[in-house]
Amino acid sequence: MTEGTRGRAWALLTHAALTQAVTFVLRPATSYRALELDMSPAWLGVLSGTFALVPLVLALPAGHVVDRLGERRVLIAGGVLLTAAGGAFLIFGGSIPGLVVASIVLGTAHLCAVVGQQALVANTTSSGRLDAAFGYYTFAASAGQAAGPLLIVLFGGSKAIPDTTPVFQGAALIAVVVLACSFAIRDGARAAERDAAAPSGVGGLLRLPGLVRALLTSCVVLAAVDISLVYLPALGAERGIASGVVGALLGLRAVSSMTSRLFLGRLTRLLGRKRVLLVSIAASAAGLALAAAPVPVWVLAVAVMVAGLGLGVGQPLTMSWLAESAPPGMRGRAMSLRLTGNRAGQVIVPGTIGLVAAGLGAAGVLWVTAAGLAWTGFAARKLAVDRPPDS
Repeated sequence: MTEGTRGRAWALLTHAALTQAVTFVLRPATSYRALELDMSPAWLGVLSGTFALVPLVLALPAGHVVDRLGERRVLIAGGVLLTAAGGAFLIFGGSIPGLVVASIVLGTAHLCAVVGQQALVANTTSSGRLDAAFGYYTFAASAGQAAGPLLIVLFGGSKAIPDTTPVFQGAALIAVVVLACSFAIRDGARAAERDAAAPSGVGGLLRLPGLVRALLTSCVVLAAVDISLVYLPALGAERGIASGVVGALLGLRAVSSMTSRLFLGRLTRLLGRKRVLLVSIAASAAGLALAAAPVPVWVLAVAVMVAGLGLGVGQPLTMSWLAESAPPGMRGRAMSLRLTGNRAGQVIVPGTIGLVAAGLGAAGVLWVTAAGLAWTGFAARKLAVDRPPDS
């Protein structure tokens, strides 16, 4: 790897980490602000779904733009929108409609960033290294996810519901750094590949064997991550757990995901993608089910750690499988197709589970989520994600 290539890789990983730091501090902080505004915990899932509402419509067009114009322009657009989202939370976050608007802008910014980042990884990595490359990429994302909640720990202190205004201010400053970092990234796909991209390529992607199961697995796992972000603070508020402790638990979940992603390439070479995927889903289901039980804080920490280890695997494995299956010049659309499924899950799953389990509180939501993960793991048994022997 040349010095220039290393520099571009570090720019990408920094961009990914800071994007997730902003997102993963703003989303739980949104839950706390909504609770301050007397929103019912049953409706927190609906508020969470607004993060994915507009991106659900824009995901495929964003992938097409990446394939035609390159990753850099989309990443810059994401930085601009992320900065705008930070300002929106500060200006309009004093009301529920304002939180909805700011959450939608945040979701759109996050979409542009991750489509560009994932396409860049896919377009600059050889087939045999995709698991490791996406493992490192999602490791950086998890690092940001771990760093984000630390702002809640810093500003929340011992209060069950922290002062969210300083949290919003810090996130807005980090968003400006993300925007600056976007300009250091160069396109990964060659111009010839972009010019040759087929305009009807999404139909061909949809016919890939096992695609539906892969998309289902990806969206349910990501929805479970979202639900943990939204309902762990609600669970802490119900049980009188300090917001600082809840922030530390969210950080522990992210650090656990970092650990599984850091060694993902080695794990899949040793055990195969399918076995690693099934074990990880089972672990995440067990961890969330235990977290929902009335257990001491130290047991809750163990449960969150186990869940984090499992939840860290599903996303990079489905990314690498899609990148390996999609032809050059269409990988932006392949990543955006996966994100479309993820966004659909983020819109539908948290709100549905929140309403179904409304009478059971935050613990009931986590129990239902664990059951959904168990069902997804059962369905994923027939998913053919392992690489051919010669790869």
